[in-house]
Amino acid sequence: MGLRKSDPAVSPLRGGARQGSTGPPGHLVNASAVLAVIGVFWLPPAVDAADAWRSAAGLVSAVLAAAGMLSRWRLPVASTVTAGAATVGASVLGVCQDPMLAAAWCLYPLALTRAARTRMPLLVAVGTVAALAMVTGVPAEDVGGSGQRLVLAVTALSVAWLLGAAVGRQVETAREAERARAAERTTRVQLDVARDVHDVVGHALGVISAEAGVTRGLSDATEQELRDTLADIEQHARSALEDIQALVRSLRTGDGSDSPGLSALPPLIAATRAAGLRIDTRISLPDGLPPKVGATAFRIVQESLANAVRHAPGAACTVDLHTDHDTLVIRIRDEGPGMRPGNHSSGFGLRGMRERARLIGGTVTWRDTPGHGFEVEARLPLDRRGGRPR
Repeated sequence: MGLRKSDPAVSPLRGGARQGSTGPPGHLVNASAVLAVIGVFWLPPAVDAADAWRSAAGLVSAVLAAAGMLSRWRLPVASTVTAGAATVGASVLGVCQDPMLAAAWCLYPLALTRAARTRMPLLVAVGTVAALAMVTGVPAEDVGGSGQRLVLAVTALSVAWLLGAAVGRQVETAREAERARAAERTTRVQLDVARDVHDVVGHALGVISAEAGVTRGLSDATEQELRDTLADIEQHARSALEDIQALVRSLRTGDGSDSPGLSALPPLIAATRAAGLRIDTRISLPDGLPPKVGATAFRIVQESLANAVRHAPGAACTVDLHTDHDTLVIRIRDEGPGMRPGNHSSGFGLRGMRERARLIGGTVTWRDTPGHGFEVEARLPLDRRGGRPR
């Protein structure tokens, strides 16, 4: 039942969009892109510039563009603005032939981080622009000129934004799914804890209260009887404390290994008898029941007896456990007043029993019995749903 931390693979945007930026492969891809773009579209025109100042400006612009490309994951906004401004400035000076590839390389992480906030109409508009740019014809006399570079720039920027937004939405979807799974796990743990605490503490306090009430009603109780009652109450309190400690251990380990099984039934029944309930047991079970089934069965019997102590004090009660083919059948019947408004009908205990049984594929029903009394019946599967190995 322990909570697992979020998988870093589905949270690549945490801390400023670092997906693909860590490790040698990411650095190698980035460096290769920088060498290709700067070496092909920036250095030749900068070196061949007619004026020395233009050549220097081209080289400075190339350094700025390269710096932006290398820092695109850490500073997506600044790197995109830097690469775009350097490209525009160098193109105006005629010392750059880059069709916004450096800016597009930096734009991809920015689109990735903004994907969740990007509206669908904007994505459609960008996609339309990209499609029009890719099918736009360039006059033969302008091939390699400013017109062709403009079409290529629009195409590169649009495609980079669309790819980044698409991947970002996938990442956000995966992250939301992980959050939902974490919330579901948390809710499940909370329900498990609530059921266990209700069963353990509710039963212990019910037995203690009933036993104290029985003793108080004995006007001629001897000192030894009072001491014995106090000793029983102390034992019930200690047992409840041990159960709570076992519950805490199981929560820490997450394996539920400390959950009591059917081997804990005899002391449970003995404690309930000491509280004044007359119990007849009919238990016929094979060896080697699945642990989950045993733990669930114990909790169902525990809550049923606690209800009987509270609502039918001093009544006769029957605890019947047996197998029917691949099903464990549990019946607890008391001869008390049955279900009354505000009695069994709205308690958390019955709901908790049903939830426990449902978790392993079983069912729990309850009803008033003919004449008078109340009966709980649970059916727990012993096949693979219940955990029995085949």
